[in-house]
This record gives sequence, structure tokens and C-alpha cells, in this order.
Amino acid sequence: MEHINIKKLAVGSRQLAIDKKIQKTKNMKMKTNIYITLGILIGTLSFCNAGTIHVVTTTQDTKSIAEIIGGNKIDVFAIATGYQNPHFVDPKPSYIIKLANADLFVTLGLDLESGWSPSLLTSSKNRKIQKGSDGYVDASLGVSLMQVPSSINRAEGDIHIFGNPHYWLDPLNGKVIARNICDGLEKISPENKTLFEANLKIFDDQIDLKMKAWSAAMASFKGAKVIAYHNEWCYFENRFGLKIVDFMEPKPGIPPTPTQLVKIIKEVKENNIKVIIRSEERRVGKECRSRW
Repeated sequence: MEHINIKKLAVGSRQLAIDKKIQKTKNMKMKTNIYITLGILIGTLSFCNAGTIHVVTTTQDTKSIAEIIGGNKIDVFAIATGYQNPHFVDPKPSYIIKLANADLFVTLGLDLESGWSPSLLTSSKNRKIQKGSDGYVDASLGVSLMQVPSSINRAEGDIHIFGNPHYWLDPLNGKVIARNICDGLEKISPENKTLFEANLKIFDDQIDLKMKAWSAAMASFKGAKVIAYHNEWCYFENRFGLKIVDFMEPKPGIPPTPTQLVKIIKEVKENNIKVIIRSEERRVGKECRSRW
């Protein structure tokens, strides 16, 4: 029978416990060093970004314009992607976090994003960007609105109470949007006013230059009768002289019905219409584009 040395066994057990304690202490020190390093890194990054103005926009269009006006003084996040319908965006917790840390919020306004934008703003609890604050920019201010209803009847479909909100489809309204964004940036960062104004002038000059080319390209379409899918092209129609005679939707926001399609086919044949214009919202990986 093998004899067990109790004394040696006890010493070995104590040594094993001591070794485990030493290893645990080393692990704790290692974790502490990692946390300290991460803390320093985060602090450094925060310091580097301390002067950056954080902007959140509702759409890609306003994001693009804001980036031009703000230059290297800002970073911009757009909530809606290019392939999403700005009327309908699913709120996400990540959007609330972005808004909570924002210095400036840019909305297209005119109740276009009323189904999701106000709730996100409220949830962010960021006083700097609430409506009426210096950090809140309504890009529609100063736009000559079209199709402002004299009365509201929901039986007529998706009617916008302030007027048609798709004003950015007139390229010249891009200058109005840019002016509003510039004003907002100057309110929260007056020390950069000279830069913002200079960038605004560059943007306006580019729009004026491009308008000459776009107007020339659209000249042959002036007076042309077209069909539109949704009632969103009135500003574009007005700018380039098109004539929208009907819509695929029988009422705004109502999908095409067989009766409406029969009506459209008849109008296309009678008026020799060759153009149907629509915005195509596609899912992941697809761009929002217009088909002619």
C-alpha cells in the first residue's frame, strides 16, 4: 500500500493556492493596464475631436450639402439612406445615440419626416437640437412652396398640410437649403463664419454653373407631357417646363389600382406620352434613382 505524506501534500496545496493568487494578481494588473491604455486612447481621440461639430441630417441630400458648407470643421451622419423613402424610416437606437451627441440637426421639414423624426429627437434628450434651439435647422425655410392645401381631407390620400415637401428636386432650392445650413452652423460656431460663408459661395456658384448645363439638357423636354408615379415632381416640373398630366397613384400614397392603370394607358395613347417618371426606393445595395 502506498503511503501518503500528509505534510508534503499540505505544503503542495498551499503552494498551488499561492501560485493561483499570484497569477490572478498578474491578470488583474494586466487588465488594469489595458483599461488604462484604452482610457488614454479614448481620451486622446475625444480631445482630437473636441473641436469637431457633429451634425445629423434626415437625408443624404442634406448631408451632402452640409459637408460642403462645413468642410473639415464638421462630421455628418444621415439617418435615411439613399434608397429609403424619407416618409417612412424605422427608428433605431443607434439613431438616438447619434442625436444625443449631435451639435446640429438638419430636417427637410414640412411634415415629410413627421412619422419618425420628432420621436427620435425627443428620445435623444439633447436640448441643443430640439425644435426652436440654435442647433435645429429646418432646411425648408425660405422655399417658395407649391401645392399648399386650402383644406385638409384625409380621404384625398397622403396630403401634406404645409405644401408639397419635395422641394429639393428643384436644383435651385439647393441654394436655399445651403443657406439654412450655413446659418445654423454659424449660430453654434460663429468663429468659423468666414469659412462657412466662403464654402457657401463656392456651392452657390457651382449650382449656377450646373443649372446652365441642366437647363440646356432639358430644353428639348420643355412642354412635354409626362406621367409621374407619385406627386413629388412639381418643383422639378416647374423648373424645367414639363407638364405632368396624371399620376400612377390614384391618390397620394395609394398604390395604383386596376382602374387607375386603365386610365393611365388611355392617357398615354391619347397624348402620345413617352415619359413616366418615378423615384425608385430599393433595398440594400440599390441606389435611389429616376428612370426616364
